[in-house]
Amino acid sequence: MAYSILSCAALPATSYTSSPQHAEGKFHNTAPREQPGFFKTAAIFWRFATGKPADTVPSQPLPVQALSQADLLAAPDLSLWRLGHSTMLLKIGGKFWLTDPVFSERASPFQFLGPKRFHAPPIAMDDLPAITGVILSHDHYDHLDYDAIQQLAPKVAHFVAPLGVGDRLIAWGVPAAKVQQFDWWQGTTIEGLRLVATPAQHFSGRGLSDGNRTLWASWVLMAGEGAAQVRIFFSGDTGYFDGFKAIGERYGPFDLTMIETGAYDAQWPDIHMQPHESLKAHQDVKGRHLMPIHNGTFDLALHPWTEPFERITTLAADAAVPLVAPIMGERLDIRAPALSNHWWRTAVDKPQPAHSTGDAVTTPLGIPTAQR
Repeated sequence: MAYSILSCAALPATSYTSSPQHAEGKFHNTAPREQPGFFKTAAIFWRFATGKPADTVPSQPLPVQALSQADLLAAPDLSLWRLGHSTMLLKIGGKFWLTDPVFSERASPFQFLGPKRFHAPPIAMDDLPAITGVILSHDHYDHLDYDAIQQLAPKVAHFVAPLGVGDRLIAWGVPAAKVQQFDWWQGTTIEGLRLVATPAQHFSGRGLSDGNRTLWASWVLMAGEGAAQVRIFFSGDTGYFDGFKAIGERYGPFDLTMIETGAYDAQWPDIHMQPHESLKAHQDVKGRHLMPIHNGTFDLALHPWTEPFERITTLAADAAVPLVAPIMGERLDIRAPALSNHWWRTAVDKPQPAHSTGDAVTTPLGIPTAQR
């Protein structure tokens, strides 16, 4: 059963007063986030309820390359698989790592209501090998999946998370010895992989009374030394801000950036990036290959589901940026990933069905029925 929206508000009384991001009991962005207010929130709800286009969901099943544990174990080092949305599986130094693992049918506190998956995960959680670490960006439902955490916890050695998200894991029963949580610019090294929590511009919360009680972050991953070193950037969820330049100055260049490109709208410009901002973020952090994520799995906005892919494809081509947009489950070489083959275009040749009202209850503005 999904974690109750009523039972997830309380967190352990950990003090974060030393964090520059923490004040008056909550975490804050470096620049104040625009608060939507009652009337704007009501107007967005109305758009979602009455004006949502049919093409925000695919008209037919999406292509997925099924994976087995044997496939993963036999894969060469420095492999990466996109499992959906912002869930990536990486094999680095022979160890497996997961980002924001979401395997549930819906990105919602309820498994009978909320945004429904477009596709099944390429591999079941039971078939995953031992996982060295789970890397979490924030606590919204499409990034922190209670059921997945419960099922994965026995086979995961380490959970790394922003401040407060680690406390939430512990409150859910994850052994405290497995959990490490960090402020921006803090990190650790585990099994040869250096991880640093870096800034993002977003928000947090899973219920009616816990808004911004936990921190949100992007992540830098670094493995190896010298010319053999591999650097990866994972944006988590974020609006565009000048923090990307600071990340690039400290830790760039990156072999691969996994950058949020989806669930955007002009009504919420400071918490999700438009595709041209995703490209700019990639350039700011000094990335080489760009992988657009946060798309292709859940219907979380009002744009056509293929629009993020198409817009970033055009923008990347104009900027001569190599774009990586794999089929879910496709293996990539982190150092030299295969470029996009526009797989999504095969799934748009039939009329779209009417949109289910049961899937249209979410907005990205902090409404707890299905927050991001």
